[in-house]
Amino acid sequence: MDIADFLNGLPMQNYRPVESEKGIPVMKIKELRQGFCDANSEQCSPSINSEYLIQAGDVIFSWSGSLIVDFWCGLTCGLNQHLFKVTSNRYDKWFYYSWIKYHLYSFINIAADKATTLGHIKREDLAKAEVIVPNQKDYIKFANLLEPIYNLIIANRISNTMLTSLRDTLLPKLMSGEIDVSNIKV
Repeated sequence: MDIADFLNGLPMQNYRPVESEKGIPVMKIKELRQGFCDANSEQCSPSINSEYLIQAGDVIFSWSGSLIVDFWCGLTCGLNQHLFKVTSNRYDKWFYYSWIKYHLYSFINIAADKATTLGHIKREDLAKAEVIVPNQKDYIKFANLLEPIYNLIIANRISNTMLTSLRDTLLPKLMSGEIDVSNIKV
């Protein structure tokens, strides 16, 4: 699968924030699975190499343990080991995401066959995964159909993340009476 680049994360326990820094969350498989970082997420230094920073909309692929591919729609965080940040200079996100998703079941089977304690796939497994690249005309047709759908999925999930955060901030203040809405006319 040479349509994308697979950047493996760092062992973030080696990149803790120093005293003068406000740390950022570390994305591990748990955070990828739940779709957000929380108060229990480990912290890393925000001054790690920028290629290891995950932004909303990035494609993340867990290659060890639970094999998952998903769009990250949470806040900026650091990419931990056992996760790939998937990018491409040649192909659109919808294209390489779709192909990883297509091969995911076979990757899960490969990992299960190797599992002694923690199943995983190797880069050679990725290299063996075959991909059909359409001609330019068909690629553009597919892009016109799929890219807006994937962009809408990502935008909606980012909105959900922001709305959840807003709810979690405001609800305790409303419940405690810190914010009074009794005089608001609707």
